[in-house]
Amino acid sequence: MPGTIHEVLLIAIILLSASVVEAEKLTSAVLRYGLLSLAFVIVLIQLKAPDVALSAVVVGAIVTGLFLYTIKEVGE
Repeated sequence: MPGTIHEVLLIAIILLSASVVEAEKLTSAVLRYGLLSLAFVIVLIQLKAPDVALSAVVVGAIVTGLFLYTIKEVGE
């Protein structure tokens, strides 16, 4: 069962990566990037790498916040 969940998450990561690139609106791309980051963190937790997962959470949160701030300041 964990192997199946792991495979589904890896496929979701690939699909989310493609959808981030293909998104037409910047806010939609940032939201999809956040979901991509979450899937990546879940995979890292499954691989028993909590220290790397914690680092990925912090970096993902900072990058997402910077993206949203930049979009707000510059405008679409």
